[in-house]
Amino acid sequence: MTFKELHLIAPILDALETEGYTQPTPVQEQSIPIILQKKDLLGCAQTGTGKTAAFALPILQLLSEPPIDNSHKVIKTLILTPTRELAIQIGDSFAAYGKHLRLKHLVIFGGVPQGAQVRALHAGVDILIATPGRLLDLMDQKYISLSNIKIFVLDEADRMLDMGFIHDVKKTVARLPQKRQSLFFSATMPPEIQKLANTILVNPEKVEVTPVSSTAEKIDQYILYVDKKDKKKLLAFILKDKSIDRALVFTRTKHGADKVVKDLYKDGVRAEAIHGNKSQNARQRALSNFKTGEIKVLVATDIAARGIDIDSLSHVINFDLPEVPETYVHRIGRTGRAGADGIAFSFCDEEEKDDLKAIQKLIGKQIPVVENHPFPASSSGVVKINLPKNKEVVKRPNAIQNNTPKKKHFKHNGNNKPKQDRW
Repeated sequence: MTFKELHLIAPILDALETEGYTQPTPVQEQSIPIILQKKDLLGCAQTGTGKTAAFALPILQLLSEPPIDNSHKVIKTLILTPTRELAIQIGDSFAAYGKHLRLKHLVIFGGVPQGAQVRALHAGVDILIATPGRLLDLMDQKYISLSNIKIFVLDEADRMLDMGFIHDVKKTVARLPQKRQSLFFSATMPPEIQKLANTILVNPEKVEVTPVSSTAEKIDQYILYVDKKDKKKLLAFILKDKSIDRALVFTRTKHGADKVVKDLYKDGVRAEAIHGNKSQNARQRALSNFKTGEIKVLVATDIAARGIDIDSLSHVINFDLPEVPETYVHRIGRTGRAGADGIAFSFCDEEEKDDLKAIQKLIGKQIPVVENHPFPASSSGVVKINLPKNKEVVKRPNAIQNNTPKKKHFKHNGNNKPKQDRW
């Protein structure tokens, strides 16, 4: 199927052609006709499936249908999203797809002065993309009215729950008109999210393009058992591989992210951190430097797990395993996007083995283990076999060994320095 077969209007098709898009993804193919029929939608789709275009394209078309209101005096569509980075990316999508339409959009978020956002609101907008805190703040100051909203989109609903925004979401929904079209998207559908959806949607159509909490098939996943004290050495070793153009590294804490960046610089690897304690300007600068290749490594906390969209990102590295199994899916989903291949390495120390078990249970498969890397964990279950002339070969049980790809093995040269065969 092509976008033209979805009955999108010429200005949108022209914009899509400029962007190089001709065929819709499954979530787009299923969602666009439903939204164009002005029905409520409950979408369950993992990150990287093209979800933003699935709602952006039909919204642009619906707002362009006669009678067309080009006054921009009232906000007609509200898109609520959990993070600043994701809000900006959604705004970029509306700019790209709506470049030939006379519709105005605005992105608002906290962490920056509100003056420019307020001035833009006074000038008038059709589509408002917002994070919950800044939206409610400007509503309380009477700068924003939601009384004319025709379409409401709640994006990344489960992330809203994780970040403690559910009460803000409920406050926002309470101020929306009863008569509206509502679109609800979530990567996972736990009971709390299903309950929230039931309060927002009316007789919704459901779109579920992938199994809940599954990982993309084109992402090669690997576990590296390592002692906690050796994680920084292993990370530096991996990142010195010249075949790794850019890598996104995840840590559990903000302090941990900053420490990883500091350690990498000591090892000659350029990196920057992005997390909630960074100013908006600092976060955008780091993200821009990463996209342009000024830095090779971006170190992030989970707040950025769904807010970073980098073309051709080949590697994701979990420096720390997440405590919430679903978070693993979202993290590694930053690579292998739009059908591309990707690689995800995860470090696992003794304290994280229970987290690994939970992740493997969630995704329904065992993750292959990388053998013979330079910093093996002292308690990783490695069996050492003594050979003649006091040589040792490190092996793992056959069940694991058979699942381990040979191209991920490390070799050592005669000087006992780590040497990489193929990474």
